[in-house]
Amino acid sequence: MAACTWFFGVRYLLRLFLRSNILRIALFTLAGFAVMGYHPGLEDDGVYLAAIKARLNPALYPHNAAFINLQMQATLFDNAMSGFVRTTGIPLDWAALLWQFICLFAILYACHGIARRLFADLRTQWAGVAMVAAMFTLPVAGTALYLADQHLHPRNAATALILLAVCRVLDGRRVQASILLLAAFLIHPIMAAMGLSFCFFLSLSLMDAVHSRVVSWSSTPAAALRDKAASLVPLAWVFSPGTPAWHAALNRARYYHLYQWTWYEWLGALAPLALFGLLWRVAEQRGQRLLARFALAVLAYGIFQQCVAIVLLTPPAFARLAPLQPMRYLQLVYFAMTLVAGCLLGQYLLRANVWRWAIYLTAINGAMLACQLSLLHATPHLELPTTQPANPWLQAFAWIRTSTPTDAYFALDPHYLEAPGEDYHGFRALAERSQLADAVKDAAVVTQVPSLAPEWARQMAAQRGWTHFSSADFSRLRREFGVGWVLVSYALIHGRQSTGLDCRWHNSVLAVCRIP
Repeated sequence: MAACTWFFGVRYLLRLFLRSNILRIALFTLAGFAVMGYHPGLEDDGVYLAAIKARLNPALYPHNAAFINLQMQATLFDNAMSGFVRTTGIPLDWAALLWQFICLFAILYACHGIARRLFADLRTQWAGVAMVAAMFTLPVAGTALYLADQHLHPRNAATALILLAVCRVLDGRRVQASILLLAAFLIHPIMAAMGLSFCFFLSLSLMDAVHSRVVSWSSTPAAALRDKAASLVPLAWVFSPGTPAWHAALNRARYYHLYQWTWYEWLGALAPLALFGLLWRVAEQRGQRLLARFALAVLAYGIFQQCVAIVLLTPPAFARLAPLQPMRYLQLVYFAMTLVAGCLLGQYLLRANVWRWAIYLTAINGAMLACQLSLLHATPHLELPTTQPANPWLQAFAWIRTSTPTDAYFALDPHYLEAPGEDYHGFRALAERSQLADAVKDAAVVTQVPSLAPEWARQMAAQRGWTHFSSADFSRLRREFGVGWVLVSYALIHGRQSTGLDCRWHNSVLAVCRIP
């Protein structure tokens, strides 16, 4: 009798689950994950993953740890992840994969909640969710961002919390929204500030008195509108100029410099705002009250943040504010644009036609998958914990991780992240060893932590001319910095007799050697 009751109870719960939105969102999450790919240790994860590993094993990174630790002072992300691993006993590789899926699921869950409030038709709502899932790796104008990262990043978690807060604001539950935004702030303060700004404008647009005033403003002359918009620009502060080394690091990142953007990046920044302005007008005329006010909120938020970005990024005196990356406000605009565009396609084009849906899903997912495969052509699309590295660089990192002392201090080409076939995988995060500063990712860290600039410049100067290093140059690195190991091109040690290195491992591309 008990077994029979258990069986029917499980069957009933399974039916509820299959009929619920949870399973559908999980399926879209799985599809989006498969399209975007998974690449732990890639780009920014070279810092975040290394920081988590340092929390779990304090013996790691006895040298140059400041390039990991100082940037993490503004977030609880590494503490939260290391605490989760210690509490659950789940290996870090699997825990990161699990939380990446949870973050993507939460993003789509929030997007479905927003679509459900803006559009009544079910098919319309799911068309929007399908669009967002396929477009996780849509580039956001010139900000060097995707909608979501292909690895576990605090920005993914913060984005999910912000979008959930947007749902709460649409429901009028501002206290719950505030709690979600506070949680986002503890994970990624910059993105949380953007989320707070958007929720503020969304709350205003939902107020009848404010909306009526904005409608009346829309008929006033352009000069008057400029005056009103100018009153929203916050006060600025004068900061002391950065050091030459800090400016050198800053200049490596073109996306920090608004006026170096190309015309199509500017188009990608401004066109969505114009489209939301048009949507506001059309939805207002058609009586779609909530959609109109949502579009107005996106427009107002975008205009305000664009003004802030221009104020902060134009005067040379404010150069120290460039690493705040105010143009990254566009990520939320692109989420809204992608979701609404998908919903409108579902409402006016797809409807209930099965063949149109099939073409739609195949086209958006196939196009984005092709783009990702072409970007990281030397690396498996899904770098799961069970995947054996085929990339020569990842093979070298794996050997170093398992076959060198924990306190080993490495030097390698400071531009290694840009090397053909390396695909921007971080050495510290994947080899789990200390290294001399690099010219790419550590330069980005320096822009956030100016106190690192002098040491970064010193280490970069010491590695200048890396491809022509001789035994005397390697010995100099050992004397000056205590470096005992190098990762070098195999061609360097294969074709020369004078490197003076004791090589322990190599493949067709790289060699791992000790400096005598």
